[in-house]
Amino acid sequence: MSAVITELWPYFLMVLVGYLPNEAWRAFGLILARGLNEDSEIVVWSRAVATAILAGVIAKLVLFPTGALAAIPLLLRVVASVIGFVVFLAVRRSVSAGVLAAEAALLIGAFLLVP
Repeated sequence: MSAVITELWPYFLMVLVGYLPNEAWRAFGLILARGLNEDSEIVVWSRAVATAILAGVIAKLVLFPTGALAAIPLLLRVVASVIGFVVFLAVRRSVSAGVLAAEAALLIGAFLLVP
């Protein structure tokens, strides 16, 4: 039993410190935003800010990666991102399809190109 706890404690800690506080704020946001009009200025502005932050994070991951992703050539990372975006648009703006396509392109390209 001790070995199992030793191996799983980092995951438990991630859930406790990372996931649960985030979910509490998400639930609070849902309660707070219940009566807002989707076309109001504050909602449109919030959506624009969230989109800009996400675009910045993606650009940072593609252009300045760390860890194992840094070993993959820049051109392959950019091409995988473009493929993911095209699939996102082609499959009725499905985020899941875009992410899966980009991951598949990145993994296949890394397998073929990186020694």
